[in-house]
Amino acid sequence: MAQYVAIIEDADPDAVSLWFPDLPGCISGGDDVDEALENAPEALAFYAQDLIEDGRQLPPPRTLAELEADPAVADDLRNHTAVLIEWPPLTEATE
Repeated sequence: MAQYVAIIEDADPDAVSLWFPDLPGCISGGDDVDEALENAPEALAFYAQDLIEDGRQLPPPRTLAELEADPAVADDLRNHTAVLIEWPPLTEATE
């Protein structure tokens, strides 16, 4: 099962955003961190669906070490919280 790194930004006191460095434009959000994390698999699913409809596939996820070596992402990883989001998401049947 793949795991995509997501970066949580919670600078806004009223909302939390979460985004995937490997998936440009794939974002999630919520009123708090828990809600943003809960919504992340759905955001990933919609992103994957859009790619499939365009005849493309999700790119393979990079490891945290690979992302830390990427200058475009390194500062965000240092300044925010990074989490791993499972893909495909676990369902009750697979848990």
